[in-house]
Formats: sequence, C-alpha cells, structure tokens
Amino acid sequence: MPRPHEQDNTGKVKNTKHAFRIFIKSLKRYRLAIIIAMTLSVGSSLLNIFTPKLLGDMTNIAVTTYPEINFGAIMRIIWLVIGLFVGAGILNYLQGYILAVVAARYTKALRERIIDKINKLPVSYFDTHKYGDVLSRMTNDIDVLATSLSQEITDLTGYITTIVGVMVIMLTISVPLSLIAFIVVPISVAVVGRIVRFAQKFFLARQTILGELDGRIEEDYAGGVIIKSNSYEKNAIAEFDKINQKLTVATKKSQIFSSLSYPVTHIFTNIGYVAICALGGTFVVEGRINIGDIQAFIQYVSSFNRPITELAQTMSTIQSLLASSERIFEFLAEPEEDPDVEPALVIDNVKGAVEFHDVCFSYDKETPVIRNFSVKVKPGQKVAIVGPTGAGKTTIINLLMRFYEPDSGYITIDGAPTREMKRTDVRKMFGMVLQDTWLFNGTVEENLRYGNLKARHADIVKAAKTSNVHHVIEALPKSYKSEIAEDSDNISAGEKQLITIARAMVANPPMMILDEATSNVDTRTEQLIQDSFEKLTRHRTSFVIAHRLSTIRNSDLILVMRDGAVVEQGNHVELLKLNGFYAELYNSQFAEK
Repeated sequence: MPRPHEQDNTGKVKNTKHAFRIFIKSLKRYRLAIIIAMTLSVGSSLLNIFTPKLLGDMTNIAVTTYPEINFGAIMRIIWLVIGLFVGAGILNYLQGYILAVVAARYTKALRERIIDKINKLPVSYFDTHKYGDVLSRMTNDIDVLATSLSQEITDLTGYITTIVGVMVIMLTISVPLSLIAFIVVPISVAVVGRIVRFAQKFFLARQTILGELDGRIEEDYAGGVIIKSNSYEKNAIAEFDKINQKLTVATKKSQIFSSLSYPVTHIFTNIGYVAICALGGTFVVEGRINIGDIQAFIQYVSSFNRPITELAQTMSTIQSLLASSERIFEFLAEPEEDPDVEPALVIDNVKGAVEFHDVCFSYDKETPVIRNFSVKVKPGQKVAIVGPTGAGKTTIINLLMRFYEPDSGYITIDGAPTREMKRTDVRKMFGMVLQDTWLFNGTVEENLRYGNLKARHADIVKAAKTSNVHHVIEALPKSYKSEIAEDSDNISAGEKQLITIARAMVANPPMMILDEATSNVDTRTEQLIQDSFEKLTRHRTSFVIAHRLSTIRNSDLILVMRDGAVVEQGNHVELLKLNGFYAELYNSQFAEK
C-alpha cells in the first residue's frame, strides 16, 4: 500500500489569486445579502465622517459669537451629532447581523460540500493523505473563512469609504494640509505591502503544519494503547514536540512580520501628523483657516490614519484567508472517482459467479502489485486467499470492491463486467467483515442495522443469535438499546467482531468478504467466530483472507499468492499433495507451534 502523503510545509502559495477568485465565486448565492451589508457599512461610515466637521462648526460658532454664545445653534448641532452616532450604530449592527447569518449559512454549506467531496473521492486519496489534514481544512480553515466573511468584507468597505470621504472633506478645508497627509499615505502603503507579501508564506505554512499536528494528535490518541505497550511515550512526545515546534516557529514568524504593519504605518502617519499640526497652527495665526476647521482637520487626520492602520492590520488577516481559501478549494478540486457508465448494467438476481480476467494493477503505476491475475469462482464457493505479507491479498479485495480499478484486464460478476456497473451496486453485493472492527457511537441495534436500515428487530435478534453474540448483547445494561462505541471497554475485541458478523448477516448480501477476521482473538472466540463464518458464508460466494491457514482448510478453493500472482490453486488436500509453496507455509505455521 502507498505511504501517507507528506504535506508540503514550504509555505509557498501555489495559486493564491485563483483560490481567492473561487472563494468570491462561492459567495454567489449570498451576493445580494453581502451587497446590502456593504451598503449599510458605507452608510455607517458616511454618518461618522460628518461628525468632526459638525464639531468644528460648533467650535466656530462658539468662537465667532463670543461672548454672547449662540447656544441654540450649538444644541442643534449636538442633537444632529447624537443622531448621526445613533444612526451609524444601527446601520453597523444591521450589517453585522446580516453577515453573521451569511457566514453561518456559508460555512454550513461549505462543510456539506466537503462531506460530499469526501464521499466522492477515490480510496486512493485516503491512502495517500493524512486524516488530520482533511479535518484541519474542514474545521480550522473554514473557521478562518467564516471570520473573514463576517468581519473583513465590511471592515474593508468601511475603511475605504472612510478614507475617500475624509480625503474629500479634508480637501475642502485645506489643500496644502491635505497634501501632507496624502504624500505620507502612498509611502506607508508601499512599505506595508512589501511586509505583507513577505509574511504571506508563513501564514500558509502555519495552516499546513496545523493540519499535520491534528493528524499527529489523532494518531497518538487512537494508538494510545500501542504507544504504552511499546514504551514509545518519549518518542511520541518527541515527535509531537517536533511538529509543535515547527508550528510555533511558523506562527511566530507570521505574527512578527504581520505585526510590523502597524508600527510602520504608525511611524509614517505620525510624521505627517506633526507636520500638519505645525503648518495648521501657522495658518490659524495668519487667519487663513478658522480654529474650528483646524480642530476638525486634526480629527480628520486621526480618522484618516486609523482606517489606513486598520487596513494594514486587516491585510494580515487576509493572508490567513488566502492560505485557508487555497487549502479548502484545493481539496474541493481534487479528482473524484470516474463517473459510472450510463446506462449501467444491473444484475437483478446475483448468483455469485466471479471471474478475474488477466488483471494487472499497481498503486504507483511503476511497481506492479498484481500481475496477470486470472481465476474463476463458481457461485457459492468459499475462496481463501493466502500468501505472505505484500503478496497482494488485500489488493484483490480492493479491486473486487472497485475501490481501485485494474490497470488492465477486468472482473466480472455473473458474466457482467464490474466496470460497467455502478460502484454502489457492486459494493451492495458484498458484505465485509474486517480484522479491524468498526463500530460507531450509537446503540447496539443501530450498529447492527447499519447495512440494512429496513431490518426489523426480530431480524436483528435472529442474526445476533446465529452469530453467537445474542447472549453478549442481552448481558448489556439495556440489551440492544445499550450505547456502544469503537472504544467501549465493556465489550471485548472478539465480541465486537461477532457484532460485525451479525451486522453482515442483517445486511444479507449475496457474497461475503472476510479479511483477517480472526487474527486478534483468543481460541474460544475464534471457534465462535468460525462457527458464525460457516453460517454466514453458507450458500454464498465468499472470499476469505487469513494468515491462520488452519481456519481455511474447508475452503472450496484456495488461491496461493506470491509477488502479486497466483502460484498455486486448489483445495487444502490438493495443495498439500503438491508439496509446494502452500505446503511450506502450512507446515511452517505448525512447526512454529
């Protein structure tokens, strides 16, 4: 089997612009709501823009009418300013509410797309990518997009509106003073832009390493018993610390460089602020400008600097957006399984005749795993597949279930090529009992009904009795209604295996696949499982993979595999008479005992 894909932690963004365009395109259904929110943000910013000018007018009224101050005119301005503040607050709340709803619905839809994508990806993707990385894209990266959607869009709109509006009003007050502010801004933006572009690669590296860390945590948690039993704790901690240190370094670099945006902007804007105060004071003394106007202008300078500074800070957040957007839509763009042929062949009454026709297969297209594999299985036959590790036994099952497609050759069921059927139809023909038992959170009955949701309770009980697990279930606190999970410690590994056999019986498929299903149980449980297997495979075509050759002596056909090819085939007695590779494997197992 291929090794898990090693993630690229270089932090280099492959195609950020493309990812951002797809992100914008994905917002199409929310376009009207976003436009409304942006309009409200513009309105809120405009209402705030007029406040300094009104306060300056109020100061001018007080100065020009002194000592008989026109309090009536001043109060009208005060009430107008209060109205502007209240109006701006209401508009700001409404746009925030709209975007919060949009962000919630958007992330819900995006997670649904990812789940749907997971179900459409070929098995080869999961064999070559770490689960933690996929989970990180579905959680951490989507959260970044949600935050950006609910905040950054209207923040950017508000900042741009404020900058443009303030520039216009500043020009109406004093062109020379405005030029000072306008000269400082491009210099500040240019410097900050270079810093932001440099910091961008560290944000992507942080998100990528975070996925790697999630994968490590998942592995360490799931394999806790193995880690302890092998005294591997120190090594596991060291490996975790190594990844954690990489994440720390990437996070530190991204934050350090992105944090430079604020102080750099602050330095340039303050230089401009000092120059404006000095020149503005001169203008007031010379009578070229009213004191209220210079008061308003100084406030506008502050209002002008603030959105620029915030805009620089927002650019840091956008780096995370770009990195997360690329990772999410890169995943959504992964090649899916080839579509089923149309019209697809349908077998109404499956008899169970299976034939491999000169099948060849390799995982990496360079190293052959299965070579010229041909075999004919009659309906109802019990076929055992044996051989050393790496011989290709599990690969045969993967091809049979259409988890992978042969490089050449084909497989037929009742004479119909599986490649001309729907994958779901092929997989429904088989029930699978694997070495690693899989039970999900839920009741025992829900687990047993997993393969046949229409099964009645009586059918479930019958299957449990047939598979020798009914007495185990009855001993549970709530019998079939008892909650169960994969890590339940009140059910042994053998009992879990019996439950998976009962689940296969409830599904009642025409054919069965048993993969190393008795390798991790004691002798007594193995006998119960073997008895259940006999009942389960009776009158069904079945494929059994087993290392314990004693468990497959009664098989109708034994396929002996070596280096991806069938080197011997026949029943147990016939193969022993050949005194070949099978006899060598069989005798070596008993010699070990």
